[in-house]
Amino acid sequence: MITIIKSSSELRKNYNSIADICRKAKVPVFLTRNGVGDTVIMDIETFNRREDDLATAERLLSAERSRLLGTQGYTVDEFEKNMREAIASGAEHGT
Repeated sequence: MITIIKSSSELRKNYNSIADICRKAKVPVFLTRNGVGDTVIMDIETFNRREDDLATAERLLSAERSRLLGTQGYTVDEFEKNMREAIASGAEHGT
């Protein structure tokens, strides 16, 4: 992964060029203040992608915890049957 570091003063002077870097590189840009890491900025698309990835990771972690604790799960066939029933039920109710 590419790491881009800029000073906070550069952000104040060249916001548009740093925003362009965020959009084109699709990675966060790290800002420093007095040579020390201070803030991270990124374009909206990258932020949303990271949020989606984090939510997916949280769901997977939750499922793995449940599995390790012995919580009842579903086979692929059971899942498919449940989904087909839910879809049919929704169709019957006009949703």
